[in-house]
Amino acid sequence: MSLRSEIFEQPAVLGNLVADQMSLVEKIAQAIRRKDISYIFLAARGTSDNAGRYANYLWGAINRLPLALATPSLFTLYQTPPRLKGAMVVGVSQSGESPDIVSVLAEARRQDCLTLAITNAPASPLASEADYVIDIHCGVESAVAATKTYTGEMMAIAMLAVALSSDHARTLDLEAVPGWITQALAVEERILRLAERYRYMDQCVVLGRGFNYCTAFEWSLKLKELTYVVADPYSSADFLHGPIAMVDQGFPVMAVAPGGSVYQTMLELLQRLRNQHAAELLVISDRDEALQLAQSPISLPSEIPEWLTPLVSIVQAQLFSYYLALTKGYDTEKPRSIHKVTRTE
Repeated sequence: MSLRSEIFEQPAVLGNLVADQMSLVEKIAQAIRRKDISYIFLAARGTSDNAGRYANYLWGAINRLPLALATPSLFTLYQTPPRLKGAMVVGVSQSGESPDIVSVLAEARRQDCLTLAITNAPASPLASEADYVIDIHCGVESAVAATKTYTGEMMAIAMLAVALSSDHARTLDLEAVPGWITQALAVEERILRLAERYRYMDQCVVLGRGFNYCTAFEWSLKLKELTYVVADPYSSADFLHGPIAMVDQGFPVMAVAPGGSVYQTMLELLQRLRNQHAAELLVISDRDEALQLAQSPISLPSEIPEWLTPLVSIVQAQLFSYYLALTKGYDTEKPRSIHKVTRTE
């Protein structure tokens, strides 16, 4: 099993997840309604933390549920956990083994909160602290850099949003995601050729906004893990508040800019970066106007609802990071200094 093969497993993994787990997710949604939950308190680290950023937008936009991202150190090192009355506490972890994330759910149970684990390890310590467990059913993920477990976590989050909304038409959109990812993977040869252009890149920024704020962070993480590039992620709005000053001629900017509510603001920023700063743009988008601004355009499949674009756009970003690592001569299966499971206190 290789990183590339795990990237290409994602359509099947996500299709199976929707088919196998949707009925369970409906039951979890019913339990949430019975509890009259006021807000979500979510604990995660690393790639799973980026899935949490997706939940922050999605559960807010579709379900009008406020979400707070936990600070696990308050539960472990500082021993001063906050009061969680009215919260559903969610732990997101591929391995379910990180003690600090487990500690958040354990404290939530002591405070009589509803708890949920989203994990690829249903027999893990995290799962044992949860009232409900969504097993993302990704199978063994051998590569150190997470790919299918990340999109599996996001799909579980999207499934819960749909179940809570009672908008069953959205279920059809979930079922279409594997097909869109398959289309996105079909541009592999183009991505391989584009990676050569960035062989000597040692720094860049990665931009996204709204639902794809998480994509900026996850793409940045993959670039750091696999290619050792200093890749800083930003919301396009935050980027205008100072960091844009670092961009001069030829500075690499990676951007995710699908159509939707934030598209116009992303387009205006890309126009400014290209026309006023002469930036080097790599853009993932389903809109021709944005793609035409880029020296390196990557086309997303059309007609994906904005709220589901993060599950598709990140797959192209994964492929780019994979091929850039190979182009730079790095081992994509064994990135230096990191391990598959990281246990933090």
